[in-house]
Amino acid sequence: MKRQKFLTLWGISLLIGSCSHLTSLTASNSRETKSELPSLELWSTLHKARENKEHYVILFRHALAPGTGDPDNFQLDDCSTQRNLNEEGRQQAIRMGEELKRRKIPVTRILSSQWCRCLETAKLMDVGEVEPFAPLNSFFRDRNRSSEQTNQLRQFLLENDHDSGVMIMVSHQVNITAISDIFPKSGEGVVLSIEKEDGEIEVIGQ
Repeated sequence: MKRQKFLTLWGISLLIGSCSHLTSLTASNSRETKSELPSLELWSTLHKARENKEHYVILFRHALAPGTGDPDNFQLDDCSTQRNLNEEGRQQAIRMGEELKRRKIPVTRILSSQWCRCLETAKLMDVGEVEPFAPLNSFFRDRNRSSEQTNQLRQFLLENDHDSGVMIMVSHQVNITAISDIFPKSGEGVVLSIEKEDGEIEVIGQ
């Protein structure tokens, strides 16, 4: 498989403020810049993805969950042992979904890490049936899994047939940084363009 090329073009910052129902769009610098997509143009690109038979992914970090990592007694199937969203995070997740619906983004699927804070974020966004997806699981406590899981995600995006439109993924900071070189804040999204013919995944916005 051809080595993927990751570029930040200038972008979209899906920053959902705790005091605002709006999503702000800002440009971000990167080490390598291919072109510039102004905020409104990028929203328009996402809106027309299905019409233009294009494939994009918005890879979100889960909404606000105060703290770092998870407790020592962490169990995947027990939310009480995990770091979870607080009320501000729940409201943030709701606004994330409302903004996608307000802008009529054609969401095709919504995949999530199996961690409770990611699943709750995805469900509260309310843009489709949430599918747990293990390659999005955090490897914060086991960095040796970084390459394996990141490659699994790349292969999933490049080697499977996806409906035209925008796929939503909810994951963790370490996972998003591994695939994009971007350190997202809680509730922030990174936009990926899937170019299967070229074997490339490009970051077109943050």
